[in-house]
Amino acid sequence: MADECELFALCSDPREWVQDPGLRHTSPADTRAILGSWIDQWNRDKLGTWVVRRHTESVIVGFGGCSIRQHSFWNLGYRFLPSVRGLGYATEMSCAAVVAAACVRPDLPVVAYLRESNAASARVAEKAGLVLVGRFPVADDAHPGAVRLVYANRRLGDDELHAVLTA
Repeated sequence: MADECELFALCSDPREWVQDPGLRHTSPADTRAILGSWIDQWNRDKLGTWVVRRHTESVIVGFGGCSIRQHSFWNLGYRFLPSVRGLGYATEMSCAAVVAAACVRPDLPVVAYLRESNAASARVAEKAGLVLVGRFPVADDAHPGAVRLVYANRRLGDDELHAVLTA
């Protein structure tokens, strides 16, 4: 858990959580818990969240990958430092994660769900080979009228879509 301090700095930065402020870490214990869940994902599913570093140094610039949700789909997600956004890290990581998920459990679709207002994440999902499945309302007091976009690497069945919308 040597990465805990750097990850806490990223996960507690309010700029990272504009879309979902309730997910911001408020103590190192939050980060410790998420690191533990990532280790559990890897042990259980043989794939999970990666810590992303610059190619030339050991500084953490973000994290992301695919994790199984609801036993029904791979969720593609990530967070990156504001200073490295737009440099291709999210796209590179997302493309690798989609390929890895298809190798580990090809029976599960790969899905990215995001706020409609997050155009950069939508572009990353598209570059990773996902296509827009639909637009859905979000029950959210912090962002009234918010819309969730669902992207997937294939057509979703009714049960799969229900699992995504209730995750």
